Amino acid sequence: MSHRYGHLLSPGKIGALQLRNRIVMAAMGTNFAAEDGHTTERLISYYEARAKGGAGLIVLETSAALWPRGASMPNTIGFSNDVFIPGLSELTRRVHQHGARIIAQLNHSGSISQADTIAGRPIPVPSAVKKSRSDMVRVLTNDELQSFIKGAGADGVGPQYYEMTPEQIAETSQGFASAAARARQAGFDGIELHAGHGYLLANFLSPYTNQRSDHYGGSSENRARFLLETITAVREATAPDFPILVRLDAQEFRVEGGITLPDCVETAYLCERSGANAIDVSAYGNVAHSIAFTEAPLVHDPGGFIAFAKAVKQAVSIPVIGVGRIEPDVGDSGIAAGYFDFVAMGRGLLADPDLPAKLAAGDEKSVIPCIYCYICVSQIFINRAVCCAVNHNTGREYEGDIIARTASPQQVLVIGGGPGGMESARLLSKKGHHVTLWEKDLDLGGTARIAALAYEPNERLVHYLVNAVRALPIAIQLGTTANRENIDTLDPDHIILATGAKRVAPAIRGKEQRHVFDGDQLHGILLGNSPAAIAKLSTLQQLLVKIGRLSQLLRNIRLMRFLSKLWMPIRREVFIIGGGLVGLELAEFLVERNRKVIVLEPGPSFGAELSIVRRARVLHLLGEDGAELHKSVGDLEIGAHMIRFSLDGEVQERKCTQVIIAMGAEPDDSLLKELAGSSARIHQIGDCREVGYIDGAILDARKLVQQMEL
Repeated sequence: MSHRYGHLLSPGKIGALQLRNRIVMAAMGTNFAAEDGHTTERLISYYEARAKGGAGLIVLETSAALWPRGASMPNTIGFSNDVFIPGLSELTRRVHQHGARIIAQLNHSGSISQADTIAGRPIPVPSAVKKSRSDMVRVLTNDELQSFIKGAGADGVGPQYYEMTPEQIAETSQGFASAAARARQAGFDGIELHAGHGYLLANFLSPYTNQRSDHYGGSSENRARFLLETITAVREATAPDFPILVRLDAQEFRVEGGITLPDCVETAYLCERSGANAIDVSAYGNVAHSIAFTEAPLVHDPGGFIAFAKAVKQAVSIPVIGVGRIEPDVGDSGIAAGYFDFVAMGRGLLADPDLPAKLAAGDEKSVIPCIYCYICVSQIFINRAVCCAVNHNTGREYEGDIIARTASPQQVLVIGGGPGGMESARLLSKKGHHVTLWEKDLDLGGTARIAALAYEPNERLVHYLVNAVRALPIAIQLGTTANRENIDTLDPDHIILATGAKRVAPAIRGKEQRHVFDGDQLHGILLGNSPAAIAKLSTLQQLLVKIGRLSQLLRNIRLMRFLSKLWMPIRREVFIIGGGLVGLELAEFLVERNRKVIVLEPGPSFGAELSIVRRARVLHLLGEDGAELHKSVGDLEIGAHMIRFSLDGEVQERKCTQVIIAMGAEPDDSLLKELAGSSARIHQIGDCREVGYIDGAILDARKLVQQMEL
């Protein structure tokens, strides 16, 4: 065992349940279940991989205790009928055979029950639902908006609600109890009642949504009564030693008069008195505000909920589970300090299901890092199956081992050391092929290194991939520009082109001027490797860039991130033409360096390539930081000291001394054309095939390995 994580990896106990370590897989919706509420091989294989990877406890994704009523997604697991038990039993069997334990998270989604809305079923709530305006519409692309419109129900009027009577409350508690009994029969090691995240039990706990005047409303104890009665009903329907966990919100962000930490602490104490065996401390945000989802429940700030768990821990004697972007070292020290007893990891175990086993083996450098791009949860927003940008196996575990050793090793040349190229080289080498990797720059990483300047988590992925390929018998050649001659000299059996995209600025009048950079020119300046781009700078700026290049400072992304806050050859006010992924991340980067940014997007939407949740966060923060964002901009023209464009039918002319064109990316097929007639089999992946950025390149590497007949 690695002494560094001695507390995190030590055995734990919840009630009578013994756990091999204190790493909990947090419940996360997947849409891997069948439409009829049954488990599938895809879903079982997904959870089995996390069990095999060493998690101590798995909390099943939020499941419908009264299915189909209260289901939160189109493909929600059901616990409302005995017909579900055989599939659930197979799930628990497969998890248990790897030494992990699994509990079922039982839920009724209440006011945000999507399945009920779509089916036109009236939805139970504690009291009349208050109407609120949402700013999500401005965040969504037209295609995404269609998914939201479908969620308004068959008649398009949206959800219909009814206030629950005491008899209906009692009936629902019994529904939870029956579901818990089925969970126990199916081999689950316990259950978790989801009383957070805007779901039905949380609706009763929140002073904002619960305006009742009977004994289910008013005081904290009255608002908790439904939950406490449900705990009692579950206990009676299962067994005295059957673990019952409760997930609570410590705070409702951006909800005036919502749940506060003192409310949560009191509810946790009441849950313990009613027989709960552990408290899972989360939080929630009003999703009518686009930024809210990255405040809670998917907190963006590292360790953002630790203070909440600590407060609950001081009020109860039962175990407390901390959650909220807690890295392993922080989790270990938090357990040691007594802030919480267990650490729940969600996104981290999507990125690498083997994280616990790797920590135990002292091999933390090989852990695939989450880059917090939010593509996983954004898929759920538009009713698609969850996936992971950095782990192409997530949700595809049922396809089997794609890196089984080959019986006929061949010579493979991978050209391009970005994420797609490195992942291809890694997979093919692990299959047993003889792999050579060429990169034209002096460092591996490709444009992901530039992206890491604006968004630090991307740097973790670069480091992981670099470590991974260097740990394998891969012949890595840096500073090597591929051409027909040197490729023919190597005479490979297969050539993998991972050369990325070329960025050709669109036809904008004035783009050739010295104060205008396109994407490649800006990269060349930041990395100091493009003489033509550097020539656009002033003499002093050229000198400083040259010093940075000769001193090797420009090769260190972390140092560049710091130094660029002190000086950059970019003026104080910048117009960025292009509001896609590259443009918005560039805007983030510049705003953090005290630049005034104006983004001009010719299309109808911002950041279509970004996941919905990350896009919402970026747009919100850019607005807070004073950036101007304009879409559907036309008739662009750049002058020596001005920029002209049309917006909302009017022509605007603004003073302007710096323009960056962050658009025009297209697949680079130049080397493919040069290699016409080559005897080697040629494959294209990543942006040189189709612009898809990091997640597209990583997934392309998987597809390549599956499709190649080696």
